[in-house]
Amino acid sequence: MVEPATQEPVGSLATALAHTRRLLAARPDLAEVQAREILAQVRHPEAELLLGVALRLQGDLAGARAVLVPLAAVQPRATEVHYEAGVVLGALGETRPAVAALTRATELNPKAPHAWRALGDQLTVLGETTAADAAYARQIQASVNDPVLMEAAQALVEGKLAVVEHLLRGFLKAHPTDVVAMRMLAEAGTRLGRYGDVEKILQTCLELAPSFIPARYNYAIVLYRQNRAAEALPQIEKLLADEPGNIGYRNLHAAALSLVGEYAQAIAIYEEVLKAAPEQPLIWLSYGHALRTSGRQAEAVSAYKRAIEQMPGLGEAYFSLANLKTVRFDSADIEAMRTQLQRPELSSSDQLHLHYALGKALEDEGDYAASFDHYAKGAALRRAETPYDAEEMTARRQRSQALFTKDFFAGRVGWGCDAPDPIFVVGLPRSGSTLIEQILSSHSAVEGTMELPDINAIALSLGHNAPKKKDRNYPASLAELEADQLRALGEEYLTRTRIQRKTGRPLFIDKMPNNFQHVGLIHLILPGAKIIDARRHPLATCFSAFKQHFAKGQNYTYDLDELGRYYRDYVALMDHFDEVLPGRIHRVYYERMVEDQEAEVRRLLDYCGLPFEDACLRFYENERAVRTASSEQVRRPIFREGLDQWRRYEPWLGPLKDVLGPVLEAYPQPLARVEAPPSK
Repeated sequence: MVEPATQEPVGSLATALAHTRRLLAARPDLAEVQAREILAQVRHPEAELLLGVALRLQGDLAGARAVLVPLAAVQPRATEVHYEAGVVLGALGETRPAVAALTRATELNPKAPHAWRALGDQLTVLGETTAADAAYARQIQASVNDPVLMEAAQALVEGKLAVVEHLLRGFLKAHPTDVVAMRMLAEAGTRLGRYGDVEKILQTCLELAPSFIPARYNYAIVLYRQNRAAEALPQIEKLLADEPGNIGYRNLHAAALSLVGEYAQAIAIYEEVLKAAPEQPLIWLSYGHALRTSGRQAEAVSAYKRAIEQMPGLGEAYFSLANLKTVRFDSADIEAMRTQLQRPELSSSDQLHLHYALGKALEDEGDYAASFDHYAKGAALRRAETPYDAEEMTARRQRSQALFTKDFFAGRVGWGCDAPDPIFVVGLPRSGSTLIEQILSSHSAVEGTMELPDINAIALSLGHNAPKKKDRNYPASLAELEADQLRALGEEYLTRTRIQRKTGRPLFIDKMPNNFQHVGLIHLILPGAKIIDARRHPLATCFSAFKQHFAKGQNYTYDLDELGRYYRDYVALMDHFDEVLPGRIHRVYYERMVEDQEAEVRRLLDYCGLPFEDACLRFYENERAVRTASSEQVRRPIFREGLDQWRRYEPWLGPLKDVLGPVLEAYPQPLARVEAPPSK
């Protein structure tokens, strides 16, 4: 309630106010008229509140702001006024003032779930995910009154996720249709990264309560985080039907559209949001990413700079500029980044992005010692928060070598789906794979897509990287599959990737580098697919990966020792497939492509069964979207300067050289079998 400005007689005024409030949901236009009539007679704060809400419900956000923000200033203890002001400010894109208003509302009434939810939404827009999670946990806590759920909600607020799971699983055995408990359990699972389990919980939750908006939002996010944007989009569209102006929903919508290659639509959404609410640094950042992918570099640079203007400590914006590889920072930029790194409250994410950006800036300046120091600091921060098990990678490689023998493949000739559509480009990132993709996608019969997650998703379904090591029976599980099952998996891959194909060309490229781990799976389920291994000098590849911050995946790249071990496992596995499937994989050496582009392009096209087209030599004229760190480099002709850049950092690469050992010495000749170094 609001605080009355003066003692007013009740009677007709109270009746009029109650009538106005009843009108709000069904006829906000009539509620506005009624509120204005009251205010024409007497200045009453509740009538002002109702007028502001009526204007908001009719979409007049500027009008609502003009009423509610001044009202909040003179009603410091009115929860509803601060809540409504926060909602309007958030819808207008004034995110930080919205957070302040909503924080005040939750302070005044900690048991207001709608205020906690709105606060969580605004914190999400700001990218303050930890604070947002805490707000959503408080929303859940404020929504329950069962003693067990109250205890679980308190544990969720405190981050005691094991306690939450224990309490809720027991509760759901007795109350299997309690959707609030399901959503709470899903929230705990999301924080633990158990997206598969969370997805099933939320599916059941929404079957029981289709109008449970917070659960649907959680469900859309979980699908998106699993790279299943095509499935997330219908969920997001349902959310937008309920709240078309919700900036968080619109941002997620644009991000999901980008993931399925609909960049024009994504850019249009970002532009609409930023036109209405320009003070949104994280949306400027996302907008910049979409522009960059679409080849609109100058506009991307402007978008990143707008993000920095609005949030000077936003390390990812600086890194995004550096990651274009064509932008040089000046001394003022370098000093600004160093100043931000001195801020004690700067997040780990912002710190590591600034270190990577400074590494690139100082590399351009020729200060290689300081540059390496920043790259190493950024990598150390990333490694500290990134799980990676080098022993497990080696064990996985050894399991593949043990299973995939000549006899194993000989007994399965003719199995799988024989569609020739996919061309897989595998290897390590920063090995020239984007160049190969750009060359091939310049051919009239080939479409470039992106690094598709679908082969790994199929491997996951077969037990790859299961949460418990005892369940990691991939690739051994492939031995149990019959011909029709392998064919079905190949058809599943083609179905899953169809959304990425926009042009109708008969062949398409899947450029996920880590698919080298799944060459055996690819051969079994898609025997007609082409597999190309992009290979580059080990030190060039590994150091280029080390100084690159990857948005996700590639967890082995943040430590030189682990990088070297990974590269050795990669070479050993590819050598194995060369032995058991001779001629199956075509290898492209980056250095040879630089030295004699036409000869290498002709070899590549011959392997793919394609006639030579001159456009493949002018790949840099191809205007297709490119989503990788090499996006700007492949929009220029091949240049020799990149061949030996790693040599500037050779004084600091001793640990990497030691681990690479014979692989480094033999390059570019293959080794028949290379064992990883002993564990330390």
